[in-house]
Amino acid sequence: MTIERSRSIAARWISLRFRFARYPVASLVVALAAGLPEAAAFAGGPAETIKLGVLAPLSGSYKDAGIDIVDGAKIAVDRINAAGGVLGKKIELISQDDACDADQAAQAAGKLAAAGVVAIAGGYCSSAALPELRVFHVQRIPYVLDASTFPQLTEHGWHNAFRTIGRTDAQGVLAASLMKGALHAKRAAVMNDGSTYSQGLAQSAVVALKRDGVDVVYDDAISPGQKDYLATVKAVSERNPDVLYFTGYYTEAAVLAKNLREAKSGIGYFMGNGAADRSLIEKGGEAVEGMIVTTSPLPQFLDNARARQFVKAYLKAYGREPGPYSVYEYDAVGVTAEAIKHAKSSRPEDIEAALHALKKYDGATGDIAFDQKGDRVNAAFMAVTVHDGKFEPYARLDRNGQWGR
Repeated sequence: MTIERSRSIAARWISLRFRFARYPVASLVVALAAGLPEAAAFAGGPAETIKLGVLAPLSGSYKDAGIDIVDGAKIAVDRINAAGGVLGKKIELISQDDACDADQAAQAAGKLAAAGVVAIAGGYCSSAALPELRVFHVQRIPYVLDASTFPQLTEHGWHNAFRTIGRTDAQGVLAASLMKGALHAKRAAVMNDGSTYSQGLAQSAVVALKRDGVDVVYDDAISPGQKDYLATVKAVSERNPDVLYFTGYYTEAAVLAKNLREAKSGIGYFMGNGAADRSLIEKGGEAVEGMIVTTSPLPQFLDNARARQFVKAYLKAYGREPGPYSVYEYDAVGVTAEAIKHAKSSRPEDIEAALHALKKYDGATGDIAFDQKGDRVNAAFMAVTVHDGKFEPYARLDRNGQWGR
Protein backbone atom coordinates (compact mmCIF):
# COMPACT_ATOMS: atom_id res chain seq x y z
CA MET A 1 0.00 0.00 0.00
CA THR A 2 1.42 3.41 -0.91
CA ILE A 3 1.88 6.23 1.58
CA GLU A 4 -0.63 8.30 -0.39
CA ARG A 5 -3.15 5.46 -0.22
CA SER A 6 -2.64 5.06 3.51
CA ARG A 7 -3.21 8.78 4.07
CA SER A 8 -6.37 8.63 1.97
CA ILE A 9 -7.78 5.78 4.04
CA ALA A 10 -6.86 7.49 7.30
CA ALA A 11 -8.60 10.65 6.11
CA ARG A 12 -11.72 8.64 5.40
CA TRP A 13 -11.70 7.19 8.91
CA ILE A 14 -11.32 10.61 10.49
CA SER A 15 -14.14 11.96 8.34
CA LEU A 16 -16.38 9.09 9.37
CA ARG A 17 -15.63 9.69 13.07
CA PHE A 18 -16.99 13.23 12.82
CA ARG A 19 -19.78 12.46 10.41
CA PHE A 20 -21.31 9.74 12.56
CA ALA A 21 -20.48 11.01 16.02
CA ARG A 22 -24.17 11.43 16.75
CA TYR A 23 -24.87 7.70 16.25
CA PRO A 24 -24.64 5.38 19.30
CA VAL A 25 -22.47 2.76 17.59
CA ALA A 26 -20.37 5.16 15.49
CA SER A 27 -17.21 4.92 17.59
CA LEU A 28 -17.39 1.15 17.62
CA VAL A 29 -17.92 0.96 13.87
CA VAL A 30 -15.01 3.25 13.06
CA ALA A 31 -12.73 1.48 15.54
CA LEU A 32 -13.57 -1.87 13.99
CA ALA A 33 -13.01 -0.62 10.49
CA ALA A 34 -9.75 1.09 11.43
CA GLY A 35 -8.39 -2.14 12.82
CA LEU A 36 -9.03 -4.11 9.64
CA PRO A 37 -6.53 -4.57 6.83
CA GLU A 38 -7.83 -3.12 3.59
CA ALA A 39 -8.52 -5.71 0.91
CA ALA A 40 -8.09 -8.52 3.44
CA ALA A 41 -9.41 -10.99 0.88
CA PHE A 42 -6.21 -10.64 -1.12
CA ALA A 43 -3.62 -10.82 1.65
CA GLY A 44 -1.32 -13.81 1.27
CA GLY A 45 -1.93 -14.46 -2.43
CA PRO A 46 -4.86 -15.75 -4.49
CA ALA A 47 -7.66 -17.40 -2.53
CA GLU A 48 -8.75 -20.94 -3.37
CA THR A 49 -12.43 -19.99 -2.95
CA ILE A 50 -14.48 -16.84 -3.35
CA LYS A 51 -15.75 -15.90 0.10
CA LEU A 52 -19.23 -14.39 0.45
CA GLY A 53 -20.56 -13.19 3.81
CA VAL A 54 -24.05 -13.49 5.24
CA LEU A 55 -25.33 -11.38 8.13
CA ALA A 56 -28.59 -12.30 9.85
CA PRO A 57 -30.07 -12.69 13.34
CA LEU A 58 -29.14 -16.24 14.35
CA SER A 59 -30.02 -15.69 18.00
CA GLY A 60 -32.68 -13.70 19.80
CA SER A 61 -36.33 -13.08 18.95
CA TYR A 62 -35.88 -13.13 15.18
CA LYS A 63 -33.53 -16.10 14.80
CA ASP A 64 -36.13 -18.07 12.79
CA ALA A 65 -36.05 -15.41 10.08
CA GLY A 66 -32.25 -15.31 10.25
CA ILE A 67 -31.88 -19.07 9.88
CA ASP A 68 -34.23 -18.94 6.92
CA ILE A 69 -32.08 -16.26 5.28
CA VAL A 70 -28.90 -18.30 5.74
CA ASP A 71 -30.67 -21.38 4.37
CA GLY A 72 -31.72 -19.39 1.30
CA ALA A 73 -28.09 -18.39 0.77
CA LYS A 74 -26.98 -22.04 1.02
CA ILE A 75 -29.44 -23.07 -1.68
CA ALA A 76 -28.02 -20.37 -3.97
CA VAL A 77 -24.41 -21.37 -3.30
CA ASP A 78 -25.17 -25.05 -3.85
CA ARG A 79 -26.72 -24.24 -7.22
CA ILE A 80 -23.83 -22.01 -8.31
CA ASN A 81 -21.13 -24.45 -7.16
CA ALA A 82 -22.88 -27.41 -8.79
CA ALA A 83 -22.69 -25.50 -12.07
CA GLY A 84 -18.95 -25.00 -11.70
CA GLY A 85 -18.77 -21.99 -9.43
CA VAL A 86 -17.62 -18.58 -10.62
CA LEU A 87 -14.33 -17.78 -12.38
CA GLY A 88 -13.34 -21.41 -11.94
CA LYS A 89 -13.65 -21.22 -8.13
CA LYS A 90 -16.26 -22.45 -5.67
CA ILE A 91 -18.13 -19.97 -3.51
CA GLU A 92 -17.53 -20.30 0.23
CA LEU A 93 -20.27 -18.97 2.49
CA ILE A 94 -19.34 -17.40 5.84
CA SER A 95 -22.20 -16.39 8.14
CA GLN A 96 -22.24 -14.20 11.25
CA ASP A 97 -24.95 -13.55 13.82
CA ASP A 98 -25.93 -9.88 14.21
CA ALA A 99 -28.85 -10.67 16.57
CA CYS A 100 -30.66 -7.59 15.21
CA ASP A 101 -28.49 -5.63 17.64
CA ALA A 102 -26.52 -2.59 16.46
CA ASP A 103 -23.38 -3.22 18.55
CA GLN A 104 -23.25 -6.92 17.78
CA ALA A 105 -23.92 -6.13 14.12
CA ALA A 106 -20.87 -3.87 13.89
CA GLN A 107 -18.69 -6.56 15.46
CA ALA A 108 -20.10 -9.25 13.14
CA ALA A 109 -19.42 -7.05 10.12
CA GLY A 110 -15.84 -6.52 11.28
CA LYS A 111 -15.34 -10.28 11.58
CA LEU A 112 -16.56 -10.85 8.03
CA ALA A 113 -14.31 -8.13 6.65
CA ALA A 114 -11.33 -9.62 8.50
CA ALA A 115 -12.22 -13.09 7.16
CA GLY A 116 -11.67 -11.81 3.62
CA VAL A 117 -15.19 -11.81 2.19
CA VAL A 118 -15.44 -10.02 -1.16
CA ALA A 119 -19.15 -9.18 -0.80
CA ILE A 120 -22.01 -9.63 1.65
CA ALA A 121 -25.60 -10.74 1.07
CA GLY A 122 -28.00 -10.46 3.97
CA GLY A 123 -29.44 -8.03 6.48
CA TYR A 124 -32.77 -8.45 8.31
CA CYS A 125 -33.26 -5.67 10.85
CA SER A 126 -32.50 -2.25 9.39
CA SER A 127 -31.18 -1.08 12.77
CA ALA A 128 -28.45 -3.71 12.49
CA ALA A 129 -27.87 -3.26 8.76
CA LEU A 130 -26.93 0.41 9.19
CA PRO A 131 -23.82 -0.11 11.38
CA GLU A 132 -22.90 -3.10 9.22
CA LEU A 133 -23.05 -0.96 6.13
CA ARG A 134 -20.77 1.65 7.72
CA VAL A 135 -18.08 -0.96 8.31
CA PHE A 136 -18.34 -2.23 4.75
CA HIS A 137 -18.36 1.30 3.35
CA VAL A 138 -14.98 2.01 4.92
CA GLN A 139 -13.66 -1.29 3.56
CA ARG A 140 -15.32 -0.74 0.15
CA ILE A 141 -17.03 -4.15 0.26
CA PRO A 142 -20.40 -4.38 -1.54
CA TYR A 143 -23.40 -5.25 0.64
CA VAL A 144 -26.52 -6.61 -1.10
CA LEU A 145 -29.41 -6.36 1.37
CA ASP A 146 -32.18 -8.93 1.15
CA ALA A 147 -34.69 -7.75 3.76
CA SER A 148 -33.61 -4.40 5.25
CA THR A 149 -36.02 -1.85 3.81
CA PHE A 150 -35.25 1.38 5.73
CA PRO A 151 -34.81 4.12 3.08
CA GLN A 152 -31.73 5.74 4.66
CA LEU A 153 -29.65 2.63 3.98
CA THR A 154 -29.34 3.73 0.36
CA GLU A 155 -29.62 7.47 0.92
CA HIS A 156 -26.06 8.08 2.21
CA GLY A 157 -24.59 8.12 -1.28
CA TRP A 158 -22.50 5.03 -0.48
CA HIS A 159 -21.99 3.15 -3.72
CA ASN A 160 -21.49 -0.23 -2.04
CA ALA A 161 -25.13 -0.51 -0.85
CA PHE A 162 -27.70 -2.50 -2.84
CA ARG A 163 -30.93 -4.33 -2.10
CA THR A 164 -33.10 -6.96 -3.77
CA ILE A 165 -36.24 -5.90 -1.92
CA GLY A 166 -38.43 -2.78 -2.00
CA ARG A 167 -38.09 0.20 0.34
CA THR A 168 -40.19 0.94 3.39
CA ASP A 169 -41.43 4.29 2.12
CA ALA A 170 -42.85 2.66 -1.01
CA GLN A 171 -44.55 -0.05 1.04
CA GLY A 172 -46.12 2.42 3.45
CA VAL A 173 -47.81 4.21 0.57
CA LEU A 174 -49.08 0.92 -0.86
CA ALA A 175 -50.36 -0.24 2.53
CA ALA A 176 -52.31 3.02 2.85
CA SER A 177 -53.82 2.53 -0.60
CA LEU A 178 -54.86 -1.01 0.39
CA MET A 179 -56.55 0.28 3.54
CA LYS A 180 -58.54 2.85 1.62
CA GLY A 181 -59.03 1.21 -1.76
CA ALA A 182 -59.59 -2.45 -0.87
CA LEU A 183 -60.67 -2.32 2.79
CA HIS A 184 -62.60 0.97 2.40
CA ALA A 185 -61.27 2.22 5.73
CA LYS A 186 -62.27 5.71 6.84
CA ARG A 187 -60.55 5.54 10.24
CA ALA A 188 -57.16 3.90 10.77
CA ALA A 189 -54.90 3.15 13.73
CA VAL A 190 -51.15 2.80 13.07
CA MET A 191 -48.83 1.16 15.57
CA ASN A 192 -45.05 0.64 15.45
CA ASP A 193 -42.54 -1.13 17.70
CA GLY A 194 -40.03 1.72 18.03
CA SER A 195 -37.42 0.15 15.75
CA THR A 196 -35.83 2.06 12.88
CA TYR A 197 -37.63 -0.01 10.28
CA SER A 198 -41.02 -0.02 12.01
CA GLN A 199 -41.06 3.72 12.75
CA GLY A 200 -40.12 4.57 9.18
CA LEU A 201 -42.85 2.38 7.73
CA ALA A 202 -45.46 3.73 10.14
CA GLN A 203 -44.53 7.32 9.32
CA SER A 204 -44.82 6.78 5.56
CA ALA A 205 -48.17 5.02 6.02
CA VAL A 206 -49.57 7.81 8.22
CA VAL A 207 -48.55 10.50 5.73
CA ALA A 208 -50.13 8.57 2.86
CA LEU A 209 -53.34 7.84 4.81
CA LYS A 210 -53.84 11.50 5.69
CA ARG A 211 -53.14 12.52 2.11
CA ASP A 212 -55.77 10.01 0.95
CA GLY A 213 -58.36 11.44 3.34
CA VAL A 214 -58.31 8.62 5.90
CA ASP A 215 -58.60 9.77 9.53
CA VAL A 216 -55.62 8.47 11.55
CA VAL A 217 -57.13 8.07 15.02
CA TYR A 218 -54.08 6.45 16.64
CA ASP A 219 -50.34 6.72 15.91
CA ASP A 220 -48.04 5.43 18.62
CA ALA A 221 -45.51 2.75 19.55
CA ILE A 222 -45.33 -0.31 21.77
CA SER A 223 -42.24 -1.71 23.48
CA PRO A 224 -41.31 -5.03 21.85
CA GLY A 225 -40.72 -8.14 23.92
CA GLN A 226 -43.79 -7.80 26.18
CA LYS A 227 -46.09 -10.75 26.92
CA ASP A 228 -49.23 -8.63 26.80
CA TYR A 229 -50.43 -5.46 25.06
CA LEU A 230 -54.04 -5.71 26.19
CA ALA A 231 -54.22 -2.21 27.70
CA THR A 232 -52.91 -0.68 24.47
CA VAL A 233 -55.31 -2.76 22.37
CA LYS A 234 -58.26 -1.58 24.48
CA ALA A 235 -57.13 2.04 24.15
CA VAL A 236 -56.94 1.66 20.37
CA SER A 237 -60.32 -0.08 20.18
CA GLU A 238 -61.99 2.79 22.03
CA ARG A 239 -61.08 5.05 19.07
CA ASN A 240 -63.15 2.86 16.74
CA PRO A 241 -60.71 2.44 13.84
CA ASP A 242 -61.80 0.36 10.85
CA VAL A 243 -58.31 -1.08 10.61
CA LEU A 244 -55.26 -1.46 12.86
CA TYR A 245 -51.95 -1.45 10.95
CA PHE A 246 -48.99 -2.78 12.93
CA THR A 247 -45.59 -2.19 11.32
CA GLY A 248 -43.49 -4.38 13.63
CA TYR A 249 -42.38 -8.01 13.52
CA TYR A 250 -44.21 -11.32 13.80
CA THR A 251 -43.51 -11.96 17.51
CA GLU A 252 -45.39 -8.87 18.66
CA ALA A 253 -48.00 -9.23 15.87
CA ALA A 254 -48.99 -12.64 17.28
CA VAL A 255 -49.40 -11.21 20.79
CA LEU A 256 -51.45 -8.28 19.49
CA ALA A 257 -53.72 -10.65 17.56
CA LYS A 258 -54.41 -12.65 20.74
CA ASN A 259 -55.09 -9.44 22.66
CA LEU A 260 -57.49 -8.22 19.96
CA ARG A 261 -59.45 -11.45 20.29
CA GLU A 262 -59.38 -11.32 24.09
CA ALA A 263 -60.60 -7.72 24.10
CA LYS A 264 -63.37 -8.63 21.63
CA SER A 265 -62.31 -5.66 19.59
CA GLY A 266 -64.67 -4.31 16.98
CA ILE A 267 -61.77 -3.43 14.68
CA GLY A 268 -62.63 -4.79 11.25
CA TYR A 269 -59.15 -5.58 9.99
CA PHE A 270 -55.77 -6.28 11.57
CA MET A 271 -52.90 -5.61 9.18
CA GLY A 272 -49.20 -6.15 9.54
CA ASN A 273 -45.88 -5.94 7.78
CA GLY A 274 -42.66 -7.76 8.53
CA ALA A 275 -44.97 -10.47 9.84
CA ALA A 276 -45.38 -12.69 6.76
CA ASP A 277 -43.40 -15.49 8.35
CA ARG A 278 -44.53 -19.00 9.32
CA SER A 279 -43.57 -18.08 12.90
CA LEU A 280 -46.54 -15.69 12.96
CA ILE A 281 -48.92 -18.63 12.52
CA GLU A 282 -46.96 -20.87 14.90
CA LYS A 283 -47.02 -18.23 17.63
CA GLY A 284 -50.46 -16.76 16.95
CA GLY A 285 -52.51 -19.84 16.14
CA GLU A 286 -56.21 -19.20 15.58
CA ALA A 287 -55.84 -15.58 16.72
CA VAL A 288 -54.06 -14.61 13.48
CA GLU A 289 -56.70 -16.16 11.21
CA GLY A 290 -57.87 -13.46 8.80
CA MET A 291 -54.87 -11.19 9.47
CA ILE A 292 -53.73 -9.32 6.36
CA VAL A 293 -50.02 -8.78 5.78
CA THR A 294 -48.50 -6.48 3.18
CA THR A 295 -45.26 -7.92 1.93
CA SER A 296 -42.90 -8.37 -0.93
CA PRO A 297 -44.17 -11.43 -2.87
CA LEU A 298 -43.69 -14.66 -0.93
CA PRO A 299 -41.67 -17.45 -2.58
CA GLN A 300 -44.65 -19.78 -3.02
CA PHE A 301 -46.61 -17.09 -4.85
CA LEU A 302 -43.92 -16.17 -7.38
CA ASP A 303 -44.94 -17.46 -10.79
CA ASN A 304 -41.72 -18.22 -12.65
CA ALA A 305 -39.48 -21.23 -13.22
CA ARG A 306 -36.59 -19.98 -11.06
CA ALA A 307 -38.90 -19.42 -8.08
CA ARG A 308 -40.45 -22.88 -8.45
CA GLN A 309 -36.99 -24.45 -8.62
CA PHE A 310 -35.96 -22.55 -5.49
CA VAL A 311 -39.05 -23.65 -3.52
CA LYS A 312 -38.53 -27.26 -4.63
CA ALA A 313 -34.84 -27.20 -3.63
CA TYR A 314 -35.62 -25.56 -0.29
CA LEU A 315 -38.32 -28.11 0.56
CA LYS A 316 -35.99 -30.96 -0.34
CA ALA A 317 -33.11 -29.57 1.72
CA TYR A 318 -34.99 -28.49 4.85
CA GLY A 319 -38.39 -30.22 4.80
CA ARG A 320 -40.31 -26.97 5.23
CA GLU A 321 -41.59 -24.11 3.10
CA PRO A 322 -39.18 -21.20 2.66
CA GLY A 323 -39.81 -18.08 4.70
CA PRO A 324 -40.51 -14.68 3.18
CA TYR A 325 -36.95 -13.38 2.81
CA SER A 326 -35.15 -16.60 1.89
CA VAL A 327 -35.82 -16.06 -1.80
CA TYR A 328 -34.58 -12.44 -1.66
CA GLU A 329 -31.39 -13.73 -0.04
CA TYR A 330 -31.19 -16.41 -2.74
CA ASP A 331 -31.32 -13.65 -5.35
CA ALA A 332 -28.87 -11.46 -3.40
CA VAL A 333 -26.29 -14.26 -3.60
CA GLY A 334 -27.21 -14.96 -7.23
CA VAL A 335 -26.89 -11.37 -8.42
CA THR A 336 -23.57 -11.02 -6.59
CA ALA A 337 -22.22 -14.11 -8.34
CA GLU A 338 -23.45 -12.72 -11.65
CA ALA A 339 -21.60 -9.47 -10.96
CA ILE A 340 -18.38 -11.39 -10.24
CA LYS A 341 -18.84 -13.24 -13.52
CA HIS A 342 -19.38 -10.02 -15.50
CA ALA A 343 -16.49 -8.25 -13.75
CA LYS A 344 -14.20 -11.24 -14.40
CA SER A 345 -12.83 -10.37 -10.99
CA SER A 346 -13.53 -11.10 -7.33
CA ARG A 347 -12.08 -7.81 -6.10
CA PRO A 348 -14.74 -5.96 -4.05
CA GLU A 349 -14.44 -2.70 -6.02
CA ASP A 350 -14.89 -4.58 -9.31
CA ILE A 351 -17.95 -6.41 -7.98
CA GLU A 352 -19.44 -3.09 -6.83
CA ALA A 353 -18.95 -1.56 -10.28
CA ALA A 354 -20.45 -4.61 -11.98
CA LEU A 355 -23.54 -4.51 -9.74
CA HIS A 356 -24.14 -0.88 -10.72
CA ALA A 357 -23.62 -1.69 -14.41
CA LEU A 358 -25.92 -4.73 -14.37
CA LYS A 359 -28.84 -4.21 -16.76
CA LYS A 360 -30.90 -7.23 -15.78
CA TYR A 361 -30.51 -10.35 -13.68
CA ASP A 362 -33.15 -13.06 -14.05
CA GLY A 363 -33.84 -13.77 -10.40
CA ALA A 364 -36.36 -16.00 -8.68
CA THR A 365 -38.13 -12.80 -7.55
CA GLY A 366 -38.17 -11.43 -11.12
CA ASP A 367 -35.87 -9.17 -13.08
CA ILE A 368 -33.32 -7.38 -10.92
CA ALA A 369 -31.50 -4.14 -11.70
CA PHE A 370 -30.40 -1.31 -9.42
CA ASP A 371 -30.84 2.43 -9.67
CA GLN A 372 -28.08 4.92 -8.89
CA LYS A 373 -28.69 4.63 -5.15
CA GLY A 374 -28.57 0.84 -5.23
CA ASP A 375 -32.31 0.34 -4.77
CA ARG A 376 -34.10 -2.30 -6.79
CA VAL A 377 -35.89 -0.97 -9.84
CA ASN A 378 -39.63 -1.82 -10.00
CA ALA A 379 -39.81 -3.71 -6.70
CA ALA A 380 -43.05 -5.71 -6.34
CA PHE A 381 -45.49 -5.96 -3.42
CA MET A 382 -48.56 -7.98 -2.53
CA ALA A 383 -50.92 -8.65 0.38
CA VAL A 384 -51.51 -12.06 1.91
CA THR A 385 -53.95 -13.31 4.53
CA VAL A 386 -53.90 -16.19 7.00
CA HIS A 387 -56.51 -18.80 6.10
CA ASP A 388 -56.76 -22.28 7.63
CA GLY A 389 -53.33 -21.95 9.18
CA LYS A 390 -51.42 -20.88 6.08
CA PHE A 391 -50.81 -17.80 3.98
CA GLU A 392 -52.94 -17.23 0.91
CA PRO A 393 -52.92 -14.34 -1.59
CA TYR A 394 -55.27 -11.55 -0.59
CA ALA A 395 -54.65 -8.81 -3.14
CA ARG A 396 -52.11 -7.85 -5.79
CA LEU A 397 -51.12 -4.61 -7.41
CA ASP A 398 -52.00 -4.23 -11.07
CA ARG A 399 -49.99 -2.27 -13.63
CA ASN A 400 -51.85 0.90 -12.67
CA GLY A 401 -50.92 0.55 -9.00
CA GLN A 402 -54.42 -0.51 -7.96
CA TRP A 403 -55.14 -3.39 -5.59
CA GLY A 404 -57.18 -6.23 -7.10
CA ARG A 405 -58.58 -9.37 -5.43
